[in-house]
Amino acid sequence: MKTRITELFGIEHPIIQGGMHYVGFAEMAAAVSNAGGLGIITALTQRTPDLLAREIARCREMTDKPIGVNLTFLPSVTPPDYPGYVRAIIEGGVKIVETAGNNPSKWLPVLKENGVKVIHKCTSVRHSLKAEAIGCDAVSVDGFECGGHPGEDDIPNFILLPRAAEELKIPFVASGGMADGRSLVAALSLGAEGMNMGTRFIATREAPVHENVKQAIVAASELDTRLVMRPLRNTERVLNNPAVERLLEKEKALGASLKFEDIAGEVAGVYPRIMTEGDMDAGAWSCGMVAGLIHDIPTCKELIDGIMRDAEAIIARRLQGFLAA
Repeated sequence: MKTRITELFGIEHPIIQGGMHYVGFAEMAAAVSNAGGLGIITALTQRTPDLLAREIARCREMTDKPIGVNLTFLPSVTPPDYPGYVRAIIEGGVKIVETAGNNPSKWLPVLKENGVKVIHKCTSVRHSLKAEAIGCDAVSVDGFECGGHPGEDDIPNFILLPRAAEELKIPFVASGGMADGRSLVAALSLGAEGMNMGTRFIATREAPVHENVKQAIVAASELDTRLVMRPLRNTERVLNNPAVERLLEKEKALGASLKFEDIAGEVAGVYPRIMTEGDMDAGAWSCGMVAGLIHDIPTCKELIDGIMRDAEAIIARRLQGFLAA
């Protein structure tokens, strides 16, 4: 299947594994890229630029296919060494970067000068248009269904994607609620050129996370996520657990006086304990509503091959059948 996204990134299938904290390691990215999608290493999971450089090199040993790096720009009093991370990306020969968080315009010139294609994660049409205006090559349009940060507009993909298609000239992929061949066909029909999956890729054999995490996703339904940090305008969709319930109780009790420090115990530094150690009640961790559509733990190749097989069957048989009828 050829789309503007497969042509832009030189990949076989229009499927991207988005950046995920303590999931986007070399093993994950290589498995997705080897299966014909675009695998992405998460830069800020690596504590220093030197560690990111090693992770990129490690990934290169596992695949000769295109890979990307996610670089999230966070508001911070003491920001990460972004120049160092950008340098590691360029020197590692990575030609695709997924940016997220704050406006990446400061970093686009040096990335462009080194032949790097940039896809920026956006949760609204206005942010997507800004990404286009500053020179991003593509955007990932993230609907309200998505795990992680869905923004503050609460617009689901059935509205957000066609609105993006009405406004954008650059290609975009759908993110949030994406799991299978039906998702891909729906995304294409609404104007996207592919799809970005996060939660679905965590529940794969190669995902370098504890088995407890994978089983929690398989066991969850579409009703089992919660929105936290809404009062702080830093909304995050997470899988419900006792820590999340405690967090929500604090939000309710403190109301407008809530500060990040009040909930730090449930959100700060919890990912290693969850993803590596499998302590599922350690805190809040990102998970999409799409968990309700995830019922197995395949290899990345099995997953992507199945998505493409099912998508092509839907297009060629089911949809064509309606026209014939």
